[in-house]
Amino acid sequence: MGTERDRADLGRVYGSAVDVPGLLRALESADDAVRDRAMDRLHSHLCFREEVRTAPVVPHLIRLALRAAGPRAELLRLLANLSNWAGHPDERRRVRRAVARAMPSLTPFAYDAGPDVREAAVLLIAACGRESGPAPALLLRDRLTEERDPLVRARLVTALGLLEPDDGAWRPGLLADTEPRVALAAAEDLLRSTELPLPHPLVDACARAYTAVAELPEEPEISLWPGHYRPFTERLLEDPGAALRALGQGIPLAFEITERWRDREADVLPWALGETQGEAWQLYRLAQLTCALPPELRARVRERVLPHLADDSPAVRAGAVTALARARVPARVAVEETLRLLAEAPGAYDTVRAVNAVTDEFGAAAEPVARAVARRPGDGHAELVKVLTRYPAVAAEVVEVLAGLLTRHGTGYPSVAVAVLGGLGRAAGAAGERALRICARDGVHSSVSAEAAVALWAVAADPEPALAFLRRELTASVSSWATHLAGRLGAVAAPLLPSLEPLLAPGTPSGTRAAAALAVWRITGRTEDTAEPLAREALEWKRFHPGPPHPVVTLTEMGVLPRFAVEPLRRGARSPRRAVKDLMYGDAAHPDDVLRAAVRELLATARVIG
Repeated sequence: MGTERDRADLGRVYGSAVDVPGLLRALESADDAVRDRAMDRLHSHLCFREEVRTAPVVPHLIRLALRAAGPRAELLRLLANLSNWAGHPDERRRVRRAVARAMPSLTPFAYDAGPDVREAAVLLIAACGRESGPAPALLLRDRLTEERDPLVRARLVTALGLLEPDDGAWRPGLLADTEPRVALAAAEDLLRSTELPLPHPLVDACARAYTAVAELPEEPEISLWPGHYRPFTERLLEDPGAALRALGQGIPLAFEITERWRDREADVLPWALGETQGEAWQLYRLAQLTCALPPELRARVRERVLPHLADDSPAVRAGAVTALARARVPARVAVEETLRLLAEAPGAYDTVRAVNAVTDEFGAAAEPVARAVARRPGDGHAELVKVLTRYPAVAAEVVEVLAGLLTRHGTGYPSVAVAVLGGLGRAAGAAGERALRICARDGVHSSVSAEAAVALWAVAADPEPALAFLRRELTASVSSWATHLAGRLGAVAAPLLPSLEPLLAPGTPSGTRAAAALAVWRITGRTEDTAEPLAREALEWKRFHPGPPHPVVTLTEMGVLPRFAVEPLRRGARSPRRAVKDLMYGDAAHPDDVLRAAVRELLATARVIG
């Protein structure tokens, strides 16, 4: 692997937390399992880690590859992955320069007898890009004419497309290649370099090649290509017409289309139903899509999903119940199945999702679900308790049990119990007040204590515990969280205004400024200095989050909208492309649809000012 001095140098770079020199030695082991473990640990330690210096290990990996010590193909792949995905951009540049210097000795591997080594060499050449000069691209062109392995040929086409993006005259001929992986790689490359809208013949060629590949080769977990690489599905999704055309020809893009483009749910429904094969996550995707369907199409969802209620897996049944609730199956069916889940899997988050969907959709008809939660609120997932905020009469019957949850420190129960008790207000009674006072005074977690203090204002009309806590918080630092809590107190938080009003100044970060504007408006009712910060935050088109209301909602409650925000919000609401992504893979209405509806309501009802 190198000299003792080399190993000592690496030890100084990486320290003792991860024995990088030992892992490099393990790559030379004759035991496949030892080599595989070492390679996995090097990948996880060196890739996607900004705090780790990667370049020092590169000469050692190159030396191992050249000596044929260890798994050569895997070593070349690791070098390619480091060139692509070493954590910090500066570190990636150092890695690529180090590999480029050694490239004259590494490029012969593109002619190796083993196709796995040839493939890895192609990936490495693509990763280094033009750092290695024009010679590697010429080598790849030469290899393409001689290569016979289908997978390696496909990799060559993609690598050449990344290295020579402006020279595509040779690519169209490959669309009819007898090897579909090669044809797909050529179509992918042409899609990347073709202007929108994408021509139908090219989309059709891509779809034919994709469907002809019975089973695409398994890819490693770390991406094969440099960051500027874009798969053909990404390019198709840039053009909704092309994406729908490809969907109709067998490329599974139904949910990706609805995630990228608005109002396409009915268009993709037949294929979305086909892509839902009974995994819980697929059923949740279908549930979200169903929320945007017209009522007359929901029967098709019900028909597709009902058989999954007989699945042995509670997670799958929970996904099915969620989708069926959004498709408005009869309330009796949804409630019975949810009660079954609460009996079998009360601790599973999938059960929480089903409970939320059923109570969302059926309201009072789903009260038996709330009563089932209330009978044993501390025995299931903590998030189940939140459902009682929708059923205050049920929650009021179990106040003492909820109060007991406030002492379940180190779990999620105290925070949700505080929310339910605070939502009950005076109906929480003496037991609720007593438990909240103890939690506010002695709570283990400061955020739960603060929430309990604010809840005391609703339950006992006593603002002093919350005011005392928030004075300390707002004096110590700028805190959007404490600012929001102050606003929830309303007019009684007026003593806190000297700490809040300076945050309205234009130089304050926009999120903090908007939080202060919300609090000041709730405390004073002023709009002259609070509407403008909220409107500027609204223009960011951020998704709804638990906690503070969205600035669009607050402006709607205010009934005013600064003139500068009107046209940008109108353009955003009219755009066919989504402005907000659903990174949480929810099962309710898409957050972009929720925000767009809120913006439309604001534009229709608010008085324009300024």
